[in-house]
Amino acid sequence: MPQVPFEIALHGKMAVMPGIRCFSRIIHSLTAQQSIGVFTVPFTSSLHSRILCSETLKSKPTVYQENESLLENLNVMGVDLKMARQRQPGVLRKLFTNEKGLAEFLKSKGASKQVIAGIISRYPRAITRSIEHLEHRWQLWRTIFKTDSEIVAILHRSPESFFRSSDNGNLEKNVVYLSSLGLDSKDLHRLLTTAPRTFSNRVELNKQMVELLEDICVELGGRNPEQFAKAVISKNLYILIRSTKRVRTNVDNLRSFFNLTDSELLALIQGRGAEILDLSNEYVKNNFKILDKNLRTMGCLEADIKKLIAHYPMILYIGSDTLSSKLDCLMKRGITLQQILEKPKVLDFSTQNITEKFVELEKIGYDFKANGIGVLDLSRKRFDAKMKRLIANSEEKM
Repeated sequence: MPQVPFEIALHGKMAVMPGIRCFSRIIHSLTAQQSIGVFTVPFTSSLHSRILCSETLKSKPTVYQENESLLENLNVMGVDLKMARQRQPGVLRKLFTNEKGLAEFLKSKGASKQVIAGIISRYPRAITRSIEHLEHRWQLWRTIFKTDSEIVAILHRSPESFFRSSDNGNLEKNVVYLSSLGLDSKDLHRLLTTAPRTFSNRVELNKQMVELLEDICVELGGRNPEQFAKAVISKNLYILIRSTKRVRTNVDNLRSFFNLTDSELLALIQGRGAEILDLSNEYVKNNFKILDKNLRTMGCLEADIKKLIAHYPMILYIGSDTLSSKLDCLMKRGITLQQILEKPKVLDFSTQNITEKFVELEKIGYDFKANGIGVLDLSRKRFDAKMKRLIANSEEKM
């Protein structure tokens, strides 16, 4: 039988038998040929590398398909599959899920079919939780909320707050710890609905923030650090999900920006100033510089600016362009800077809201110099009630 050169035989086999199957047959061929004494070829690592490299280049990444049975179930349940794919697409590829169990569980708590579909649409990972896990978590939440319907309403609005963490043990520890601080059920209710990540934190992280607040109180001459920490947390629900470094830097910045004494800084932080402690350090710094520059240009003294921040620290939340447009809107209508400094809460409202109020007040000849601008910082409901009284009084005088 004619002998075929090894390289020709090898290349011929590689051309028609890809990958590992080809590799297996080559080894078999080499062994057989060596056994009958045709030739001897050392099987080098170079040959091994070329064969594996060839297979690697030809292989394609595995694409996991969505679970068709799961998609059918979710579709029957009314779940918005397009939204679910946008939120957490990986869940739709899972082989084992608990969508039917979840639906029955939520239904037993009073959730409607539409609410259940909405919860899964916005947070698909909910269908990966076991019944045991759901029951345990629900009972923990019931230590804070009075009724099942309250929890259902929160899940409908923000399913992530309930389903985001799978660590029930950590949730239980946080409930116990935060309750020990003197936070009542109302505070815990607000924390869980507004800043649910607080309960996903490791308990040690929450303790570090509380200890920082207590240390700050002592440093500033406060006599009740526990009450101080509680007051700050109650006023700023987001502070426990921020870093201790951010909060410490903001406290130091407030002191240096306004040349505050210890007692002034303590009063500011445990009062309205608590609301800005969680902001980005750079954001606070930049907004203060721009605010300081704008107000000084308008004739404000350092004492005026200090007073403004003390009474209305939320002004540091307002972006520079937005603040400028609000000030322009007020001053073009004859409102003085001094009036704004005395009633800074008027800056809470949009320029459109302020303009609409001006239009209505001008119709009845409202005198801002005589009556002040307090009417401008009323909520829409209270403003409408005030307008009715003002219109009735003006008609009586006519």
